[in-house]
Amino acid sequence: MDKRTKISIIGAGFVGSTTAYALMLEGLASEIVIVDINKDKAMAEAMDLSHGAAFVKPVNIISGEYEDTKDSDIVIITAGIGPKPGETRLDIINKNISIFKTMIPQIVKYNPNAILLVVSNPVDVLTYITYKLSGFPSSRVIGSGTVLDTSRFRYMLSEHFNIDARNIHTYIIGEHGDSEIAAWSLTNIAGMSADEYCLKMCANCDSSFKNSIPEAVKNAAYEILNRKGYTNYAVALAVRRIVEAILRDENAILTISSLFTGQYGIDDVYLGIPTVVGKAGAKNILEVSLNEEESSKLHESAGILKEYILKSDI
Repeated sequence: MDKRTKISIIGAGFVGSTTAYALMLEGLASEIVIVDINKDKAMAEAMDLSHGAAFVKPVNIISGEYEDTKDSDIVIITAGIGPKPGETRLDIINKNISIFKTMIPQIVKYNPNAILLVVSNPVDVLTYITYKLSGFPSSRVIGSGTVLDTSRFRYMLSEHFNIDARNIHTYIIGEHGDSEIAAWSLTNIAGMSADEYCLKMCANCDSSFKNSIPEAVKNAAYEILNRKGYTNYAVALAVRRIVEAILRDENAILTISSLFTGQYGIDDVYLGIPTVVGKAGAKNILEVSLNEEESSKLHESAGILKEYILKSDI
């Protein structure tokens, strides 16, 4: 990893500031720049983080303007208007598109070689918008996709089966939102499918969890929003994981939001899908073997997002 790695975060809200904290703890950057329209908020976050300098690896954390992000390795975009209680991620699309039309040209002006990582919601649509506005190759414009949803899925399965979440291998694919799909055909625990593990290891287990858990994953963000008004910790950890995979050139397989160019018979839309992630960004989408129902739902998810893109004020 480059010892002089620079990461900029656009947006000093709950997600942006917690992301800066997660990156700082992991020691992934030598410089972190925080930019926000609320300059006092950005400055306060940078100051607060900097005061922990004695407890972490050396890192220079500043607040600034777009020009201060110049030559960043990665620009993380968390700015925008989040969903309020009762709103879906897609309800807020046009509010955020107007923000992105102003923001993306400024980011590109100072960071022509950066990887752009979009976290703002609705993340799949806004990643597509960023791709179109930036003119960057799709490999360098990615979204956080369903990396968080996949972690939620693994956690809930770990609670159900009472085993370590790290030993459950599975994915949530498609939209980061209401049309997301639990890929049961790809789920395995010690090489066993969820059904096989259930049969062999859980005396009182029935198949109802295959409906209840994906529904709980899908509604998790809404439940948190209704209770505290925002989400921040888990999404920041998901972003940290993506950044780590890029900076360490891991060739990690993560369900980031990637541009489909014919994979699965889907074209010109960003969706969360298992993707090889390394220093060049999104290296390639993996065309894993989905069952017929999952494949159909993935197409439906793509159709929903395309419809919103067509209706949006791009």
